[in-house]
Amino acid sequence: MSFKKQHRAVSALIALSLLATTFAGEQAFAKTPKPTQAQIDAAKAVEDAKAAAASAAAAKLNSATKTLNQLTSISDAARASYNRALKELAIATFNAKAAAAHAALTQAAVNAANQTIGKMAANAYKMGGDFTNINSVLSASGPQDLIDRLTTLDKLGASNTTALKRFQAAQVVAKAAQLEADRTKLAQVAATNKVAAAKKTADEAKAAQQVEVDKLKSVQNKLAAELAKAKNTRVTLEQQRQLALLEEANANIAAVTPGQFKVWPDRGFTGRSTIRSTEAIRTTAVAYAKKQVQARKPYIWGAQGPNAFDCSGLVYAAYKAAGLDYPNWGRLNAALYFVATKRVPFSELLPGDLLFYSYDGSVQNIHHITIYAGNGMMWEANSKKIGLIYSNMYSIKGLMPSGGRV
Repeated sequence: MSFKKQHRAVSALIALSLLATTFAGEQAFAKTPKPTQAQIDAAKAVEDAKAAAASAAAAKLNSATKTLNQLTSISDAARASYNRALKELAIATFNAKAAAAHAALTQAAVNAANQTIGKMAANAYKMGGDFTNINSVLSASGPQDLIDRLTTLDKLGASNTTALKRFQAAQVVAKAAQLEADRTKLAQVAATNKVAAAKKTADEAKAAQQVEVDKLKSVQNKLAAELAKAKNTRVTLEQQRQLALLEEANANIAAVTPGQFKVWPDRGFTGRSTIRSTEAIRTTAVAYAKKQVQARKPYIWGAQGPNAFDCSGLVYAAYKAAGLDYPNWGRLNAALYFVATKRVPFSELLPGDLLFYSYDGSVQNIHHITIYAGNGMMWEANSKKIGLIYSNMYSIKGLMPSGGRV
């Protein structure tokens, strides 16, 4: 591959890295320094399995939700029928009360007729008539018998005859009205009870299905969370591998690139306008880096502790141990840390600031990063051959013209 093509490939990897978010918390101290393709494939297989489980759960939830919607429609229809029955019962109750009121009025008429007949009987007695004749009329058992006995009514006069007819009519009307009212109300009570039972059954079925749907939703949410975690693990491994490969490629190029300056000229490089650290955080980060160097921890590409480190892995782990964590602080490579820190002139460097090295003076080709220790010295994870060391900031060629404050 030509140098230009290799340069473009490295730049493309940096662009991908700039788009990537920082790594998840559980990946902060990876057990495996540079993930292999087999590890990424295994993570992808786990992700696919979680996706299949989530898809199956979604199908079950969709089916259960459809059933719930159907039961909801049935429940709503039963509720509507129940409400209609209640209205009809209210009407029937009103009609029964009206019939009862009418019966009361007709009963009053019956009572009045009884009083009239009582007077008729008294008058008949006073006039020498026989009241048993009136009883005979009232209990006539046949047409001819009635005709024979009606002749006795002539003795009572026209007014008495009218009173008797009103009495008989009132009795018939009162009895019929009350019977109809009672029948209507009883029928409506039965109908209301029936739709109430149907409503209760529908509501219970709907409630039971809602419980099932809620349970399936809970399962789906859990699987969705597991899928997201599996996907994040796979993406994290892929990004970590890309970053390690990129930094490794830049370091290998730097090792064979002639004509590098001790310090590159300032070309107007910029970075963050603000910082995220305090003096206490920087002091803690320096102490952590010092401890790793003095413990003679090994250098491994892509490692970020706690047992091994590469250059950017040491920087990441030091500041994470000092209290910076995602989303304000993440695992990047040396080039990305350059643009993610505030530019600081060498004359203003403080312990904890970062130093950067590029094989051609460009940001994208920065291949090494260290932690400034003060007095021109630094803590660094140098290389596989040298390991983690305490060294002079000018001991490596290609120093960028400014430091970076986290």
